[in-house]
Amino acid sequence: MPRQAPPQTAAAITRRLEALADPAQAAILQRFFKTGPGEYAEGDRFLGIKVPAFRALAREYRPLPLAEAGRLLRSPWHEARALALVILVWQYARADWATRARIHRLYLDHTAHIDNWDLVDGSAEHIVGAHLAGGSRALLRRLATSRSIWERRIAVMATFHFIKHGEFGETLALARALLDDPHDLIHKAVGWMLREIGKRDREAEEAFLRAHAARMPRTMLRYAIEKFPDSLRRRYLAVRRES
Repeated sequence: MPRQAPPQTAAAITRRLEALADPAQAAILQRFFKTGPGEYAEGDRFLGIKVPAFRALAREYRPLPLAEAGRLLRSPWHEARALALVILVWQYARADWATRARIHRLYLDHTAHIDNWDLVDGSAEHIVGAHLAGGSRALLRRLATSRSIWERRIAVMATFHFIKHGEFGETLALARALLDDPHDLIHKAVGWMLREIGKRDREAEEAFLRAHAARMPRTMLRYAIEKFPDSLRRRYLAVRRES
């Protein structure tokens, strides 16, 4: 007899995830993802799912209905939210425009649950960036001024989609707007995206650095120049120290 397809529900997925839980691995992940008191992901909960098992579940539950994906995104378990996002990214890439719009709306309605850097970084470019590619980018500017660090990071990481298509203006505009952002995770995201611009157009990145290196947060600058020749890196770091 053919193998019966698993029930495509958030509850069924949660049961499968909980059966794979590894408390020792969960403790490691909770330290790595800064879930302690006062840390950026305070209170986030992990099951400790190993990557191969996680990927197998993501393949198995690709047809998950959007309503169930929303329920999974609201889970207290980090891996459940991550699984929902992997499935949504897969579905978005293969959907018609109407379904893509629904996925994009679902994503924006759940940004409070897309609340760690791995969740943002694996999804923002593929859903938010891809959806805005052919139209207004005003949403990114709104997200970039949010009080939520995760919405601000979504804005930055969404522009990776544009960078990969040779378009840098939106990233550079957000980088300028976020020069005074107080959070290290935003500095890292902006620096990373500047570095990605530099991989494709060194002059475009250096034009930004010549204008702004002196006031860039140190982490942002270090991420941006990570792949530069050592002598050039030292030159930009010297500009930062002298400011």
